[in-house]
Amino acid sequence: MAAPALTRTPKASSRPRKDTRGQGQGHGQGPGQRRRRRVRENLIAYAFLGAGLICFVVFSWYPIVRGLLLGFQEVTFSQPATWVGWENYQRLFDDPLFATAWKNTGYFTLLALVFGFAAPFVTAVVLNEFRHARGYLRMTVYLPVMLPPIVTMLLWRWFYDPGPGLFNSVLEVLHLPAQQWLESEHLAMVSLVLVSTWANMGTTTLIYLAALGSVPGELYEAAELDGASIRQRLWHVTIPQTRFILMITLLLQVIGTMQVFIEPFVLTGGGPNDATVTVLLLLYRYAFVYNDFGMASAMSTVLFVVLGLFAAVYLRLTRGKA
Repeated sequence: MAAPALTRTPKASSRPRKDTRGQGQGHGQGPGQRRRRRVRENLIAYAFLGAGLICFVVFSWYPIVRGLLLGFQEVTFSQPATWVGWENYQRLFDDPLFATAWKNTGYFTLLALVFGFAAPFVTAVVLNEFRHARGYLRMTVYLPVMLPPIVTMLLWRWFYDPGPGLFNSVLEVLHLPAQQWLESEHLAMVSLVLVSTWANMGTTTLIYLAALGSVPGELYEAAELDGASIRQRLWHVTIPQTRFILMITLLLQVIGTMQVFIEPFVLTGGGPNDATVTVLLLLYRYAFVYNDFGMASAMSTVLFVVLGLFAAVYLRLTRGKA
């Protein structure tokens, strides 16, 4: 019986097979070509980075450094700037309006924290409980932010008008005496705080709503099962879970309110009897009313240092609690 023929296995070639993987993707380039390509890509990246740094230096750092230098110079339109040392700061601290402006700004900041910090949080908590028309309600709250500031100021000037103004008309219907909202030294600052709160609370409210949306619902369910009231759920669940956002907004609130300008500038002009003169309003007077840019720069430097120290101390105290 004949043996079955065995299939001959092809003999493996000893010639190395050419690897074609990666061709067309730059792997076939020589070392010199790859090096030139890397250099070209790095040069493009550094060009974009350099353009950004130039813009940052020209429009951010140069004005800061120039403002610091102007605080030690006497600057007028008719003559070149002359170096006067600490004279601008001495005249600044001797000006009685300097202390008045800081006192008024501190009072405005305190009132803004009472109204402008608490009102957006309460509004956000209430809106978060609604299950329907959420988008409409959020748009309504944010609507004042979209108005131009000057339009807001003119609208509220009519509200505060001592004659046919809206607020006094309401008081007349309620048989209550009319008020001099912007002409009274006791009511003027409170009136400005109400305007600022109404105009700016929309953004803060949306931030709080976003923070409330990140709170796990299981915490509220567990608290409700334990018999916690609404106030207890707010105090023991909502506030602890959003404390970091509350700290950040508090810091931004203080820094923003200490730079208040447009409300007293448009509505009261700093009156009555300098009761609403703020730091930025006095700075504006130094620069564009008295044409004393050295004093204005000195005051801006003082404001910058105060806000910087406050931010550093506040972040230091709250870093371990955030």
